[in-house]
Amino acid sequence: MDPTLLAKLKAWRHHLHAHPELSQQESRTSAFVAACLAELGVPFTSGVGGSGIVATLQRGAGARSVGLRADMDALPITEQNDVAHASTSPGVMHACGHDGHTVSLLGAAAVLSRDPTWQGTVQLIFQPAEENGAGAKAMIADGLFERFPMERIFAFHNWPGLEPGVVAVHDGPVMAAGGRWMVTLHGLAGHAAQPHLTRDPITAAGHLIVALQTVVSRSVDPIDSVVLSIGSIQGGSVSNQIPEQVTLMGTLRTYRPEVRAMVVERMKSIIDGVASSFGLRAESEILSTGRATVNSPAEAELAVAAARAAGLAVRRDVKPSAAGDDFSFLIQDKPGAYVWIGNGLVGKDGDLHNARYDFNDAILPASVSWMSSVARLALAE
Repeated sequence: MDPTLLAKLKAWRHHLHAHPELSQQESRTSAFVAACLAELGVPFTSGVGGSGIVATLQRGAGARSVGLRADMDALPITEQNDVAHASTSPGVMHACGHDGHTVSLLGAAAVLSRDPTWQGTVQLIFQPAEENGAGAKAMIADGLFERFPMERIFAFHNWPGLEPGVVAVHDGPVMAAGGRWMVTLHGLAGHAAQPHLTRDPITAAGHLIVALQTVVSRSVDPIDSVVLSIGSIQGGSVSNQIPEQVTLMGTLRTYRPEVRAMVVERMKSIIDGVASSFGLRAESEILSTGRATVNSPAEAELAVAAARAAGLAVRRDVKPSAAGDDFSFLIQDKPGAYVWIGNGLVGKDGDLHNARYDFNDAILPASVSWMSSVARLALAE
């Protein structure tokens, strides 16, 4: 990569890391991206699906088109890194590397705009609100595919634990469909020394926790992968009172829609059954906030070819993740592929969503090269 461009990309990445914004609040980030695109001389449209931006590169008479996507939002985490580019926004940081994704796409815009060897149209999609699952859907609702036509679409995520610059390409599922769930058990409060006069939601919650763990172990085919986790329990405030209610919250991750439907039904049955056996009333909500990210076969092969054309090592043996990404909505009706590019071994900087995580600037040449390469190949096919 041109050293001058690499230095510019690093500076841009550090600026974004120092000024993170939460989902659906990316106004400064969007303005900065717009300024960078203007500096590069790349035409763009702002305000797509909120703070989203789509830059369009056209060359020659080629009729083919391809989309490249990067997410821009940060997380509600207080950064613990002692670096010059650490977050200046209290309680907000780029703990998932979206700053690196954004800058990689800017780098691809710079490289492709200077490259006369391709023909067609490249749509560069700077997407807000990936972390809360709203950004892709908002851009689609705002006419993304109608206003900026593309035949197929590609994206990447930096991946800790994978060697720097190595491209992991999955056949089929890459990430799971996510979804939050919440259960409130309503009982009868009373004195802790007279439990027989109460309807104890804490005891019932304990039984419910154990019972829900049997859904995966006893109702799901071992060939399928499902994660059913409880992340929060809230109930009671004093030691000598049995509270009126207890609320449990958790997450559900699946890959296949039919498996998800079965798990949700089993959860509802268990929740209602436990509540009834303890004389309680259960109020439950099981949300499906995403869908599984699944690579289409031809695009997965094209992603591999692009990596090799860029001189990057490829791995096909990495297992899918139970994490989610709303890129899944962008490839719901479009063929596409989502790859991982190694960020390096997990060390003191931690894993994704850790307060010490940081995108590895050393992989910028790899990420920019892969995005540029996959665009060229997609247009040449």
